Amino acid sequence: MLRIHAYDLDRIIPAAFDEPSEGANAVAQPTDAKAPSIVWYDLISPTAEEEHEVGKCLGLVVPTMDEMEDIELSARLYQEDGAEFMTMTVLTRPDAGTPIKVPVTFIIKGQILVTVRHAEPRPFDAFMARARKANGLGTHTATGELIMTGLIEAIIDRMADTLERLGADIDQISRDVFQAKAAKANKKQRDLQELIQAIGQKGEFITVVRESLVSVSRVVAYYAALDGVDRKLSKEVRQRLKLLQRDATSLGDHSAFMSNKINFLLDATLGLINLEQNQIIKIFSVASVMFLPPTLVASVYGMNFAAMPELQWQYGYHSAIGLMIFSMAVPYLYFKRKGWL
Repeated sequence: MLRIHAYDLDRIIPAAFDEPSEGANAVAQPTDAKAPSIVWYDLISPTAEEEHEVGKCLGLVVPTMDEMEDIELSARLYQEDGAEFMTMTVLTRPDAGTPIKVPVTFIIKGQILVTVRHAEPRPFDAFMARARKANGLGTHTATGELIMTGLIEAIIDRMADTLERLGADIDQISRDVFQAKAAKANKKQRDLQELIQAIGQKGEFITVVRESLVSVSRVVAYYAALDGVDRKLSKEVRQRLKLLQRDATSLGDHSAFMSNKINFLLDATLGLINLEQNQIIKIFSVASVMFLPPTLVASVYGMNFAAMPELQWQYGYHSAIGLMIFSMAVPYLYFKRKGWL
């Protein structure tokens, strides 16, 4: 799907595609000369025909999905056909468990922006809804650069909200780990296992968010480095890029703190499981020591020798039972006094 946007009266409006004449290598504009100029081509899961139309219109080659998924830095940030190609990783559906990573490519050709995406992240819809309002862009002019910085700002804001919600979930897990008061050992064991699963899911979530933040930081730093070398950035764009770099860095530091907290909670949970297992082993060890003296007494009087003085004793059986109970009670009281039980 291809969406075309033009700038008119301090807002973004939809525009129709006007294919240039044969051999032309200019930006497509609406047929009416007085119509607003096109500033943004948004390709959403585009077909080969749509990619060809936009590429022919702007004189460039739109990257395919396979090319966008390459992890090499040279395949994500490069210049070609007089345009800058920048691919970052954006999160989709962060509210439903672990988010999905999708590559989004920004192409700047002159004053025109082309976005290529094979998903519909919410930041794009949020930015578009704001940009369609009067003065929604917060500027009296609109270029592809400003639209790109606005989209990246919306992506960063979305990740900030995601990290805030994720932090609340991690705090709840922390309370569950250190305030667990299950009465039965088997239920407590199950609770700890569920906590490990929850911690693992949140850890994977943070990893995905950090990967996206790194890609955003690289794109912003790459485009900021072009100033004065390959293109002249406006003062407003430079200021926005600085703010985006600062926000991405602060979110990266916060996500690193949350990652360390997740690792701490995982170690603490595993430690609690080890303590539970050690407690069980200790109970078995104490029980075996307690029952060892009675077993010795029973084995002595269970021998089949003819000459045993206690065999004909009237109170021999009761005395043996009492001795076994006494030999078991002494270790129990000793362990109890030491606090081992």
